[in-house]
Amino acid sequence: MATATRPTAGETAEDYLAKRTLRSGSAGWLLLAGLGVSYVISGDYSGWNFGLAQGGFGGLLIATVLIAGMYLAMVLGMAELSAALPAAGGGYTFARRALGPWGGFATGAAILIEYAIAPAAIATFIGGYVESLGLFGITDGWWVYLAVYAVFIGIHLTGAGEALKVMCAITVIALLGLVIFAVSAWGSFDLGNLTDIPADPDALGSSSFLPFGAFGIWAAVPFAIWFFLAVEGVPLAAEEAREPEKNVPKGIIAAMLVLLVTAGAVLVLSTGALGAQALSSSGNPLVEALGDGRAATVVNYIGLAGLVASFFSIVYAYSRQTFALSRAGYLPTSLSVTNSRKAPVLALVVPGVIGFGLSLTGAGAMLLNMAVFGAAVSYVLMMVSHIVLRVREPGMRRPYRTPGGIATTGLALFVACIAVVATFLVDPVAAGWTLAAFCGLLLYFGLYSRHRLVASSPDEEFAVLARAEEELE
Repeated sequence: MATATRPTAGETAEDYLAKRTLRSGSAGWLLLAGLGVSYVISGDYSGWNFGLAQGGFGGLLIATVLIAGMYLAMVLGMAELSAALPAAGGGYTFARRALGPWGGFATGAAILIEYAIAPAAIATFIGGYVESLGLFGITDGWWVYLAVYAVFIGIHLTGAGEALKVMCAITVIALLGLVIFAVSAWGSFDLGNLTDIPADPDALGSSSFLPFGAFGIWAAVPFAIWFFLAVEGVPLAAEEAREPEKNVPKGIIAAMLVLLVTAGAVLVLSTGALGAQALSSSGNPLVEALGDGRAATVVNYIGLAGLVASFFSIVYAYSRQTFALSRAGYLPTSLSVTNSRKAPVLALVVPGVIGFGLSLTGAGAMLLNMAVFGAAVSYVLMMVSHIVLRVREPGMRRPYRTPGGIATTGLALFVACIAVVATFLVDPVAAGWTLAAFCGLLLYFGLYSRHRLVASSPDEEFAVLARAEEELE
């Protein structure tokens, strides 16, 4: 059983939390919606197209529809949880209340794996865009990886309000790039290009629409997730939002609706413009879909902005997840100390160093699959948390309630379980190593940190309050 304690001898709870406080009131719902879109927008510009090699256009399309339904259901569930439990821990906070310390840490660890690895994958895509543009004469991507980590971590150290505004500005530019792409690609669209991958005669149920059969749908799931990966990070800004019980649900739902439109447009128009076969291995699919014209050049530069937007925002996400786990004692408490601008310094730097090391592999598709594994595990645990809290605590104050209740989150839970298995179909070695890292974190918690939890942290106080309410009932 986990125990709660004070972090250091002679230090009061007030002193401890004073060193670990974020700047509140920095974001309204529009800024939070922009944050949600910026987490994900790079997925429209690169990475998703590798799913064409797994399932063809038909397989990826069906997988995307399935995953879009999962994310929409999940976001509606998280909107309820974030309104009821507004804290910087996001999914970890929800699971801590519903599933106890073990469930809370497991969820936080899975989210942290997702957010630590996703920027590494995005950094490799940024490097590909920079090399394709011939910028600065760079032909070796590691300089780019180092630059983006150093520059954007540095900006985050200036404080959340400034960082969120920069993120939203970059996101607006990236969305403009998608509009330019859609208008330009429409003129080159050819229905025959969607199904130009030859059907595999040995695949069960193969056809021109499903060249790799029904199995291809399953194998394309991790790449469909890339269209929406990390939108669930909006609740991580709850402690820095104005009226989080209202603005966080509005922000995450608005972001999801925008992403549904962009994912559909990018998948259909780019594949129809260039062809599924050619697009399946492209490092910058939107640019190649437009050819060599002026629009392609513009989208290439703006695509770089889209990748930067997601990199920048997910750095924010991993820092807040690390901050929350550290403040509560699940990770070393030094990681949650904030500077004079209320930015968590080591929570920004340490995962960044790990991510930079992973980016040096240059294997964007592999890193994508590893990030998706962490994400899918966290989705399973968060949806279980919603269902458990609905059943166990029906009287909990819920300023926003999920339409459909546990039937909605039950659907998301089912698809998330499928997604976990799908990561092993795409790259069993990478998924296996990610599972090993996840188990290593759980071992650290079981042997060490569960005996050193901080009772005065917001997430632990939520749990204490829940126990007190149960005893009163």
